[in-house]
Amino acid sequence: MMQFDGLRAMFINCSLKRSSGNSHTQVLLNAAGRLMAEQGVTVEHLHMLDHQVPPGVQPDMRKEGWDHDDWPEILWPNIMAADILVIGTPLWLGEESSTCRVLIERLYAMSGELNDKGQSVFYGKVGGCVITGNEDGIKHTAMTLTFALNHLGYTIPPQADCGWIGEAGPGPSFGDEADDGSRVGFDNDFTRRNTTIMSWNLMHLAKMLKGGIPTEGNDRNAFKEGETFGFKLPGDDA
Repeated sequence: MMQFDGLRAMFINCSLKRSSGNSHTQVLLNAAGRLMAEQGVTVEHLHMLDHQVPPGVQPDMRKEGWDHDDWPEILWPNIMAADILVIGTPLWLGEESSTCRVLIERLYAMSGELNDKGQSVFYGKVGGCVITGNEDGIKHTAMTLTFALNHLGYTIPPQADCGWIGEAGPGPSFGDEADDGSRVGFDNDFTRRNTTIMSWNLMHLAKMLKGGIPTEGNDRNAFKEGETFGFKLPGDDA
């Protein structure tokens, strides 16, 4: 068995519920987190609505007129310390939650930060997502979230999303207790398999990237100083 000691994973629940205790999304996040923890990964869970994080695309929204912002002192340091970021969100009208959108905005606010190699601070980190709901939208939302993470600098492994949705229309959510005493969605092989594959692929890739990504061609400081790393347009040689 491979060893994953030394890796850190941050699971962020973007449920609209005020507390993570009764969040359906948290149930599936816990399953992925437990799997990683049993392989030696240091796992931390964070519920967005436990904190005051205003919307916006600046590192500290207090400078934009907000009275309070937990992002700079609480969320951002923990995200930066993690090798693996897993975003969990419910589906509403086929889209990620408004809380999840705030998280993406605040991550985007940090996109100008560079590591000591002149790369995005997200280089060498991996990301995935967990999505639950009782309506369609898993793949669409996964596409949105993994693109956002990749654009910021996260590396996305194969099959980095998982989720569960019930039948179309109103109905029980993941983990609800059914009439027979069973838990809704727990017997879904597709969800169980994809959650497992996502968790392992995140660990594998995070371990591979632990030393970072080579700087050839992606050093922003070098670009600023005039290095082009071989890029040319017609007429550049004139």
